[in-house]
Amino acid sequence: MFVTARPTANPDAIPVDVVAAIEELKQSLNAVILAHYYQDSEIQDVADFIGDSLELSRRAASTDADVIVFAGVHFMAETAKILNPNKLVLLPDLAAGCSLADSCPPDAFAAFRAKHPDHIVISYINCTAEIKALSDIICTSSNAVKIVKQIPLEQGIIFAPDRNLGRYVMQQAERDMVLWQGSCIVHETFSEKKLVQLKVNYPNAEIIAHPECEEAVLQHADFIGSTSALLKYTAQSESTQFIIATEPGIIHQMQKAQSQKEFIPAPPINNCACNECPHMRLNTLEKLYLAMKTRSPEITMSEEIRLAALRPMQRMLEMS
Repeated sequence: MFVTARPTANPDAIPVDVVAAIEELKQSLNAVILAHYYQDSEIQDVADFIGDSLELSRRAASTDADVIVFAGVHFMAETAKILNPNKLVLLPDLAAGCSLADSCPPDAFAAFRAKHPDHIVISYINCTAEIKALSDIICTSSNAVKIVKQIPLEQGIIFAPDRNLGRYVMQQAERDMVLWQGSCIVHETFSEKKLVQLKVNYPNAEIIAHPECEEAVLQHADFIGSTSALLKYTAQSESTQFIIATEPGIIHQMQKAQSQKEFIPAPPINNCACNECPHMRLNTLEKLYLAMKTRSPEITMSEEIRLAALRPMQRMLEMS
């Protein structure tokens, strides 16, 4: 994977009304802004579409915009480029990576796969283009169980890169898989002890959790689901209080949709803001504006990698 960066504008040239400037650029560029639920609230509010990985993949695949501005992390912008080779794909900050994607180096994973030649590879979308290219099917936390259940029982499966999501899928699909031992630093920061203490303070609250959390945390959850599933659950549940065990950026959308309900972020192990993804938070409204103004940084990759990564992506969309 390669990236192309052009000289950026002088930060002092940021307009006073940056939101209005972004709207003007969106029209002049025929651009679409895709934002993940974990982005800061002000970025979510200027986005054309907000979603989890599956929803944003579908939006990226169907957009007729000339420019895709991906307010998320690096692998998400790569995914948009894989699906849209002829479009300009921008990422506000190239340093917005992903600890989970970083936990699965391509060379090491290729060697791991070679040890299981009869297995197919199902990879969570939170991985690099190179890992997608080494995979047979891509999945998200929304559709992972559904996809695994479609694979014949006699077919061995390698699941990568998230061990926590893989373990959860194994339980839900009732089948064994070989797991790559990767993980997300955000979802592994939640403390079971502090979660229980929080439940004591809010005895009527439901605990809802993302399946990337460790098993000890998931055991306390009243509902487990993808980011979009958690959002939908809070709207449908009769409960008025929820303890949220995932990146707290999603709470902005929960509060907008259900202002009469209370959403309490689950605490991390330490007294810090480490339940917030440090990579997601690198994107800012000002960087988003500069990316659109300068049309950089641009995501590019070799056509060989793109085509190899596209095939398992297409399999996912077909099976979803």
